[in-house]
Amino acid sequence: MTTEKKAVDRRTFMKGAIATASVVPLSGALASCAGGGSDGSSDNAKGTGKVSDKNPFGMADKSSVDAVIFDGGYGTDYVTFAATIMEKNHAGSTVKVSPTTKIATELQPRFVGGNPPDLIDNSGADAIGFSTILDQLEDLKDVLDANSLEGTPIRDSLFGGVEEPGTYDGKLAALNYVLTVYAVWYSASLFEENGWTPPKTWDEAMALGAKAKAKNKYLFLWGKEAATYYQTLAIGSAIKQGGDEVRLALENLEPKCWSHPDVQSVLTAMGDIVKAGYFKPGGAGTQFTAAQAQWSNQQDALLYPSGSWIENEMKDQTKPDFKMTGVQEMTVTADSSMPYEALHSASGEPFVVPSKGKNAAGGKELLRTMLSKEAATNFAKTKLAPTIVKGTVPADGFGSTALVSQNDLLSAAGTDVFTWKFVDLYGMNTDQLVIWNSFLAGKADTKALTSGLQEITDKVREDDSVKKIKVT
Repeated sequence: MTTEKKAVDRRTFMKGAIATASVVPLSGALASCAGGGSDGSSDNAKGTGKVSDKNPFGMADKSSVDAVIFDGGYGTDYVTFAATIMEKNHAGSTVKVSPTTKIATELQPRFVGGNPPDLIDNSGADAIGFSTILDQLEDLKDVLDANSLEGTPIRDSLFGGVEEPGTYDGKLAALNYVLTVYAVWYSASLFEENGWTPPKTWDEAMALGAKAKAKNKYLFLWGKEAATYYQTLAIGSAIKQGGDEVRLALENLEPKCWSHPDVQSVLTAMGDIVKAGYFKPGGAGTQFTAAQAQWSNQQDALLYPSGSWIENEMKDQTKPDFKMTGVQEMTVTADSSMPYEALHSASGEPFVVPSKGKNAAGGKELLRTMLSKEAATNFAKTKLAPTIVKGTVPADGFGSTALVSQNDLLSAAGTDVFTWKFVDLYGMNTDQLVIWNSFLAGKADTKALTSGLQEITDKVREDDSVKKIKVT
């Protein structure tokens, strides 16, 4: 196995949905360069080797696998770990793991040229818009139908609902590996020391901001590449406040969706916090992990919204005894449509297998290996986040307060778990970052934020070259 290392920065998010991933649409040339048939299948996916329980996709003997993995908050060593297992199980085969933060930039020429990698973690701010490459990706249902390394059907070993985030028009185009919890994170030790309680409503958040100011601290802070973390918080809060009506309006790019009363109530509340001076200034000019360190190490701010990758991402820049803990998104009122315990959570880190890859069967085999108990437990232990594989996180969360709180949040939410996909599907994050940085810096008010977000949404809706997927 080989690992190609390139200059990288850290994760910028979307996790949404799905999480994870915000996207940059590719050119029409890429969109029209379809691989395989309409079902996404290809001879490369079938392989030329002998099919067996240990080789369900018929990967050729002594073949090589090319994997390009987003190098963000989770790094890439978890794929390297699985690659080592795979090379032992398939003697003579090799796996090359190439880290990058520029998925679309680096892989667009390869898609156009008909030689994409065999497995891709399509994540990060430069991820590929799924609407542009759906016809060029394998349907991964056969991965779930295959037996795991432990000899049982993979589908039976996974949490329920993991197919939905990566399914487009009935096709499982992406398998999202990490079970991401989106929360508002804080230092339990700092809150205990000061007698503070995490806010459940935006009014309570405003009151906490005043208490933070009295201690020469801020309520929130942000970094320029992660300004849309606050969009994720706002959407989650608005959906909890208004229910499916809000979610569907945004998902289906409805005219004036950003002017929905429940969306406006959240954006207005957030704008009031900005105007009160409770956001630390300078975020629009600060690299996002540097800003996060101001929260996790210097404790300049009390709260930070993020996906559950945050602990692993900042593990080397977190104050000792920080006791990182997550709570649900705030609501506007206590009588919101969904209960306060409702939670934005989804599987993230979308892995795809291009049909035109030289060894698509090998890409699927590497993904199958990642879904083994050994590989999934390694991820949970080293990244302090659960995968979609059940039974890999002990009750003590491997000593992680953040991981324990994730389990607590999911338990409290029960069936009130939700997500959305429109940002990832239509590649909006890059444009949205601009207006969100201006808003958080106090240079754009709520009206300007609403107008800017609606303009981005309208542009996608009215672009006939972009395939729209109706969400119900």
